[in-house]
Amino acid sequence: MGRAAQHEKGGYAVAALYVVATPIGNLEDVTLRALEVLKGVDTIAAEDTRVAAKLLNHYGITARKLIALHEHNENQAAGRIVAALRNGESVAYASDAGTPGVSDPGARLVSAVREAGFPVVPIPGANAAVAALSASGCTARHFLFYGFLPSKAGERRNALALLKELNYLLVFYEAPHRVVDTVTDLAAVLGGSRHIVIARELTKLFETIHACELGDAARWLQEDPNRMKGEFVLIVQGADEDGDAALSAGRHALEVLLEELPVKQAAALASRITGARKNELYELALKLKERKP
Repeated sequence: MGRAAQHEKGGYAVAALYVVATPIGNLEDVTLRALEVLKGVDTIAAEDTRVAAKLLNHYGITARKLIALHEHNENQAAGRIVAALRNGESVAYASDAGTPGVSDPGARLVSAVREAGFPVVPIPGANAAVAALSASGCTARHFLFYGFLPSKAGERRNALALLKELNYLLVFYEAPHRVVDTVTDLAAVLGGSRHIVIARELTKLFETIHACELGDAARWLQEDPNRMKGEFVLIVQGADEDGDAALSAGRHALEVLLEELPVKQAAALASRITGARKNELYELALKLKERKP
């Protein structure tokens, strides 16, 4: 693990950085090992010292030294931490919730510490994406963790277009003020018939895990203002290779049937002929009709 890992005091390495996962909501979800590290290190760096203080106070831990390291000062704070390591100190880093460096600050700090030749020790624990996956009921063997999509609508749709053909579960984080716009764009780009699991406020009092089709997601969220509060994990079904082939065949069938039949009837018949989903074919039929002069 590096030159400093050979020296130990109180069960933790001198001159090492500990990357500590903290609870994503329920304070009881911290690990025993994380608590021991937080008790024993010389310095605790935190994304928000107020959030860290709440966890430390809950467990009666008094930090010897508590400093801030967040996205706006990470490079500068990383330099301070490397200097502390050179002085033989042990340092723990914790982001506000979950695992540092996963859609949170921490990666640049870890890179700087490793480049300086000091060991980095992961202390695993809570992670919102993995927690949501474990309770999703999704049976796909592979998933792609994307994190936060772009905040601007055009950039968000362009990013989704690049993900459309991937045959993996797609896992996103989203903030409450953008979640309706995001699921609307997900439906528009990926297709309204894909399955989505919406997980919000995980491990907290109002934890909610809801499954539906993408086309129904925005309406479900808007039915109750409380459903649009909190931090979100969105898990979206990946592209279905067989389904994509069926949809391609359905498109060809639709183009012929729409010459003679109304939209609803053409979509239903094309679905029976090709096995493609009727809802997707209906949406496609509407678009094909709009494009005709």
